Amino acid sequence: MRPRLLLATALAATGALTAACGGPVEVDVPELTAAEADICAGFAADLPDELAEEPRGDIEPSDAPAAAYGDPAIVVRCGVPEPDGFDLTASCESANGVGYYLPDEQYEDQDLDLTITTAGYEPRIEIVVPSDYRPNGGAAAMAALAPLVEAHLTLVEPCD
Repeated sequence: MRPRLLLATALAATGALTAACGGPVEVDVPELTAAEADICAGFAADLPDELAEEPRGDIEPSDAPAAAYGDPAIVVRCGVPEPDGFDLTASCESANGVGYYLPDEQYEDQDLDLTITTAGYEPRIEIVVPSDYRPNGGAAAMAALAPLVEAHLTLVEPCD
């Protein structure tokens, strides 16, 4: 594990809340097997009303295994494919005991949006965090979602 990020506790949401504007956030729905669809439906149903101090908004399609928070939206999707450049052993960050993959270039450039993917779990969860929420939004989202990842997903290979 790279030592640059280790979160031991979830971050508390204490800031002012703002409502997302502009209507529902459109999310891509990945192709899922029946088993993945069941797992993702349970995961999505348990997603919190707030993430990284941002309120949950509406998504389109409304039955997608996903959620959106804030404006610009932090988007959480279940059942995503393995990301390009995925390397479980070299690019693993840990938050509350759950491993996540972050591309090096996104981690290093604070002006880029983050695309964070669970590492070693099936099905995979993706969290897209707009650069507006950096530097703390990604860490807050990973920490807050870790218990749900452990509760709903299957750990197939822990990251180091």
